Amino acid sequence: MTSPTLPTSRRAFGVGLAVASGVLVAAQTWINGELGVRLGDGIATAVVSFGVGLFLLLIMVPATPAGRHSLGALRSALSDGTLRPWQCLGGACGAFLVVTQGATVGALGVAVFTVAVVAGQTASSLAVDRAGLGPAGRQPATTARLAGAVLTVLAVLLAVSDRIGDLKVLGLALLPALAGLGMAWQQAVNGRVGMAAGSPLVATLVNFAVGTTVLLIAFAVDIVLRGLPDGRLPTEPWLYLGGPIGVIFIAMAAAVVRFTGVLLLGLSTIAGQVVGAVLVDLLVPTNASHPGPTTLLGAALTLVAVLIAALRST
Repeated sequence: MTSPTLPTSRRAFGVGLAVASGVLVAAQTWINGELGVRLGDGIATAVVSFGVGLFLLLIMVPATPAGRHSLGALRSALSDGTLRPWQCLGGACGAFLVVTQGATVGALGVAVFTVAVVAGQTASSLAVDRAGLGPAGRQPATTARLAGAVLTVLAVLLAVSDRIGDLKVLGLALLPALAGLGMAWQQAVNGRVGMAAGSPLVATLVNFAVGTTVLLIAFAVDIVLRGLPDGRLPTEPWLYLGGPIGVIFIAMAAAVVRFTGVLLLGLSTIAGQVVGAVLVDLLVPTNASHPGPTTLLGAALTLVAVLIAALRST
């Protein structure tokens, strides 16, 4: 059953927060990409990023009565079947996304990485909303929502059109595209966890705990097969901000998905990601970044797409 329509003010507030969190994701992408270049290993980069985030959450959540109460609510929801164990596994998708950041951004640039994630995320958001996996319930594929999704993909393709002909770039971009497919499901189930616990921070803690566990297993296998990474941990503190930024992003997404639905949340974060990616590539350009007029036009068109998708169905 489709959920009742939420007040426009709540939906607009949720969209604004989602756009802001998308800008943060672009910054995280650049930070983790740089860390990945320093370490020379995408999995090691993800372990560091998730590990820092998990450390902060393990301090923050149990430190307050509200956090301890929410952890108890989460245990109760799992015990009585209100929340299924598989709905706590969203962090595995987040872990894969961070691995792709560390492994591909150095070669792709932030903007091309973003378009690949967008393509997967937009397609899966429609399916996740249609299935009603998120806390907002079933969301119909209205004309406005479909138009917004299609326009978003066209906009981000325009933003990186000067690199579409590079077959090596397109091949490497398959990894973030696959990560984008998992993002919509991750946002949906994290929203379910947040509702069950009554706290987006607890949902974020579960996300980071699962993701870190998956990454540690993968890292152990990687060490057995290839040995330890050649790179050393850098000394610059800002290279370890990817984890804290991820905490903010996951918590914000878990909090607002009930107001926006998965598709609109995804499109809004996409708008922020594209704008943020353009800013990153302009402010801290690399050999892989080529911002130009088409990139700026594509970013503007993405914002228009989100506005279209946000329209009420009539």
